Amino acid sequence: MKIRLTTVLFCLLTALAVSGAVFFIRYVKFSISGASVLEIRDDDSGKLYGSWALEKNGEFAIEFIHSVNQGPVRETFRVDGGLLKPLSVRFTSFGAGMQSDLLEGMSFDQDGDYMILTGFDSSFDELSYIVGTVSDHLLFINGETISLRDLCGRNAHITFKVR
Repeated sequence: MKIRLTTVLFCLLTALAVSGAVFFIRYVKFSISGASVLEIRDDDSGKLYGSWALEKNGEFAIEFIHSVNQGPVRETFRVDGGLLKPLSVRFTSFGAGMQSDLLEGMSFDQDGDYMILTGFDSSFDELSYIVGTVSDHLLFINGETISLRDLCGRNAHITFKVR
C-alpha cells in the first residue's frame, strides 16, 4: 500500500485547519461571553506570576492578617467593565488602617465574629499589594485558594489587573 505525499499533506492540513477552527471557536466563545483575565504581575519587572479567566462580573477575594490588629481581613472584588470594583471587606476588629466611617451608600453588617462593610462606590484599574513576610496573603478565585507567598515570594510587590 503506497501513500502519496499529497494525501499525507492534505490530511495534515485538514487536521491543522480543524484544530485551528476549534481554537478559534473556543476563543471567540470566550471573548463573546464577556470573560476577563485577572493577572498578577511583579511591580518592578512586570513578570507574570499567574492569570485566571473570570466570567463577566467574576469575583475573587484576597485575605491576609492585618499587621496592626492581627485579625483576618478578606477583601472581595468583582470585575466590572475591565475595572476592579470592591464588593466587601470582612474583618474581626477595628483599628489603625481599617475603615471606621461609613460613607454614603455603604452599609455595615455583622456575621458572627465578622464585621462586613459593603456598598463601596469606587473602581480601580489595578490593585497593589505587598505579599506578607510574617503571614501569607491568599487569593480565592474560581473555587481555588492560592498562596501568594508561594506564588510570588515573601515581600513581593505585586499588581492585580484585568486584561
